[in-house]
Amino acid sequence: MDEVALEDWRLVHNLIVPPAAMSLDDVRARSARNRLEVAYLGDTLVGCSTVRPPAGDGDQAVATVIARVLPGFRRRGFGAEIYARGLGLARELGADRIETVVLAANHDGLAFALRHGFVEVERYVLDGESDLWVDLRLADTEPDTGTNTGTGAGSGSRSRS
Repeated sequence: MDEVALEDWRLVHNLIVPPAAMSLDDVRARSARNRLEVAYLGDTLVGCSTVRPPAGDGDQAVATVIARVLPGFRRRGFGAEIYARGLGLARELGADRIETVVLAANHDGLAFALRHGFVEVERYVLDGESDLWVDLRLADTEPDTGTNTGTGAGSGSRSRS
């Protein structure tokens, strides 16, 4: 990504996820370990995505796919396109399971994830912070253990990685 695209990614990210606002240096560092993309309608910035490449022990290679769309462009299909592109990239990178994370206050983001087949796994607050986050897993890629009800029973706190 060039510097303009990195700055555009940062703008969308910081608008949609203000508790996790990032500097341009933070974005550069993130782009070294994750796949970041920006989406445009012509020359107009619409949204961005993050794909955290698959990681995990054993048989499950877990990737995180996050699609973000600016409020003025929501419910017009851009999120679905951004998400589908990220999902395809995660699969190309070898992901067996797909997860996402959404700021709980982002009601549109949670609704989008649920509409696209994700189920809530856990709610938590990062150590030393007060914002509630929601981890979700794509239901059709989850092993059938018979124990996941999709109710999001887990909760706790974590540190930011």
